[in-house]
Amino acid sequence: MGPLAGLQVIEVVGLGPGPFAGMLLADMGAEVVRVDRTESVPTTEPSAPASFPHERGKTSVAVNLKDPDGVAVLLRLVEDADALIEPFRPGVAERLGFGPDVCLARNPALIYGRMTGWGQQGPAAGAAGHDIDYIALAGALEPLGRAGQPPTPPINVLGDFAGGGMLLAFGIACAAFARAAGTGPGGQVVDAAMIDGAALMMAPFYLARARGGWGPRGTNMIDTGAHFYEVYGTSDDKWIAVGAIEPQFYAILLDKIGLADDEDLAAHQWDRDRWPEFKSRLAATFASRTRDEWCDLLEGTDACFAPVLDPVEAPRHPHHQARGTFVELGGVLQPGPAPRYSVTAAQVSGPAHHAGADTDAVLRRAGFADADIAALRGGGAVA
Repeated sequence: MGPLAGLQVIEVVGLGPGPFAGMLLADMGAEVVRVDRTESVPTTEPSAPASFPHERGKTSVAVNLKDPDGVAVLLRLVEDADALIEPFRPGVAERLGFGPDVCLARNPALIYGRMTGWGQQGPAAGAAGHDIDYIALAGALEPLGRAGQPPTPPINVLGDFAGGGMLLAFGIACAAFARAAGTGPGGQVVDAAMIDGAALMMAPFYLARARGGWGPRGTNMIDTGAHFYEVYGTSDDKWIAVGAIEPQFYAILLDKIGLADDEDLAAHQWDRDRWPEFKSRLAATFASRTRDEWCDLLEGTDACFAPVLDPVEAPRHPHHQARGTFVELGGVLQPGPAPRYSVTAAQVSGPAHHAGADTDAVLRRAGFADADIAALRGGGAVA
C-alpha cells in the first residue's frame, strides 16, 4: 500500500503535465478518478486495451463540462475528494462553473491543484504556450546546447513534466500533509506553473551566471564544453557517455581507454584552452571500437561511463532488469513507480482505462441512482 493510500483525487483531463501528476499520485497509492471529455469515449467496444502510461492506475468517468448538468456531476464528485487537478488557462474553470471558490464552498477541505504554463497571474497568464515557451522565458532553454549552435529544446521533459506535473504532484502532497498535520488551512489552492518549476530546476545556474562562473552555452564543464563530460560516437554509429569530472575518475577513464600515458591529457584536465584538442583525441579513441566493446571494458568501473541507450534498448539493460525499473502493463513496457519505500511500497494499482469506462461505477459510488445516470447520459452530460 503506497504512502498516499486513502487520498481521493479528481483529475480533470488536460495535456501531459496534469495526467503525469495524476499518474505520480496514483503510483503512490492515491485513488485517482480521471474526468475525460465525453467526445473521447469510444463509439464502439475498444479492440485493444488502453495502454498510455499516464492513465495507469486510474478510473475514468466521461463528463461534458460545457453542460451545466455535467458541471453539477463534477461538483458532486468534488464533495468527497481530497484534491482536484484542474488544467485550464486562468479563468476557464471559473467561467465553466467549477473554479476554486465554488469547489471550496462545496468542500472546504479540498486541495485545488491548478496546472498552467504561465501561472495564475502575470502579463502572460492568459496566453497560449507550450513547454518550449515556458522554459525559454524561465532562462532554462538558453543554456542548453553546443557552442556556436542555437539552444536545443530538451523535448518536453523540463517544462511539462519536471517543472509542471512533478511540481503539481509535490504541491498536492505537501498541501495534504499540511492539512493532516493541522499546520495549514483545511483546503487551499495550489498554483503550479511550469515557468516556476523550470526556474526552480535552474536554481544554481542563475547564481553561477550572475557571478561569472558559468560561461556561454556549450563552453562549460557539464554542457559539452569539457572533453571528460561528453557524448562520443563509436565505430558502429552508436554513442557512449562519459562524465569523469573528479581527477581520480578521470585517471581511471584514461587508463581504461589506453590513454594513461598521454601526458598532456593526464596533466591538463582543467586547461580549458585545450579542451577542444583533447575532445578530438577522445573522439578518435572512442570511434575505434563498438559501443558493446566499450561497455565490456568500462561498465561497472569508476570511469563514469554509460552507453547511450534509446527508449527501446533501455528497459533491456541488466541494471534496469535487476532493479525492476520498468514494468509491463497492457502489453506496454514503461517506467515503474518511483521513488521506492521500505515499508509503504508504491506500485501500479491497475492498467489504464478507456475514457468513460467507469462512468456508471464512479457515479453510483458518488450516490447517483441508475435513473439519474440514465437521464444524464440521455442529456449528453455524461458518456
